Amino acid sequence: MRELLAVGLTAAVVTFLATAVVRVVATRFGAVAVPRARDVHTVPTPRMGGVGIYAGLVAGIFLAGQLPALTRGFTYTRDAPAVVIAGGVIVVVGIIDDRWGIDAVTKLVGQITAAGVLVVMGVAWNVVYLPVLNTTVLLDQLQAGLVTVVVAAATINAMNFIDGLDGLLAGVAAIAALAILLFSVGLMRDSGGDAPSYPPALIAAALFGACVGFLPHNFQPARIFMGDSGSMLLGLTLAAASTSASGRISQNAYGSTDIFTLLLPLLLAVAIMFVPMLDLLLAVVRRTRAGVSPFTADKMHLHHRLLQLGHSQRRVVLVIYLWVAVLGLSAAASTLFPPTVVAPLFAAGLLLALVCTVVPRWRARYGHPGRVRR
Repeated sequence: MRELLAVGLTAAVVTFLATAVVRVVATRFGAVAVPRARDVHTVPTPRMGGVGIYAGLVAGIFLAGQLPALTRGFTYTRDAPAVVIAGGVIVVVGIIDDRWGIDAVTKLVGQITAAGVLVVMGVAWNVVYLPVLNTTVLLDQLQAGLVTVVVAAATINAMNFIDGLDGLLAGVAAIAALAILLFSVGLMRDSGGDAPSYPPALIAAALFGACVGFLPHNFQPARIFMGDSGSMLLGLTLAAASTSASGRISQNAYGSTDIFTLLLPLLLAVAIMFVPMLDLLLAVVRRTRAGVSPFTADKMHLHHRLLQLGHSQRRVVLVIYLWVAVLGLSAAASTLFPPTVVAPLFAAGLLLALVCTVVPRWRARYGHPGRVRR
């Protein structure tokens, strides 16, 4: 745990310092986001912050390779180096888009290429547990590769879709990374410290630290945006960490009777990506029904709808943080605590998130609390 803390702290410090430099370079390089009709920000703001996040991520992973315990995460798998190489590919694609702009098809090709690097280096969904049949399905190399590429591309685009408010995506990714970290620590405990449980933990710790280090620059009012170089990197890294944590778990890891525990890898992946994936799905359906491309931009994302409810920008970000935390951390906590403890906390969290979401509508309908209506 001390080593994971060191990895996260290193990633945070390096990201914080590197982002300050990137902000100056991006401005001179011309990677600046000029406000558009669908944007919430009102002043030109440099982007390309993903370069700073990538620097922190690489620094954290590099440190992990030098530490006595976490170095075992590099002995039996290439998951961590795969994240570094694939992340480099996706950051280059993002830099090009942040500076000059590229079409959706070219961007998708870049995403598939980066996901393909993960697969080639062994990061793949090799096993899938089917609760209906109570069996674990082993995927061959082609099936594993296709599933992994689809999951990675979907995650990348889902994270990209919610990157619309200052601090939103960095915070959501930090919470998701923390959930994966907790889940991986639970795997370490249950498996007696088996080496395969180390890579997702160190990747998640580095990602969590990088996101935390970026937030001071990006929380409203943002001084720099992460751009596509950052949003795609976060999506790819989350997909890799989730795959590393869940994609190799078999029924033998826990025993045939603990169905809830067997479902945890799937529940974790669904929980941490529920809000971004819901936004992605609604956008695709909405735009397809309107007869336009699914990649056509609009102002109907979940964060736009929350703004329309009357939330401020910061409150929208905090409300979405709350939803992601309730879903993701509850699933991850199930590896550390019994369901009898997690379930009541999960229910209370859902109720709190719902109340926080609809407060502006209540105020608009019934008046400000404490005000006498006439």
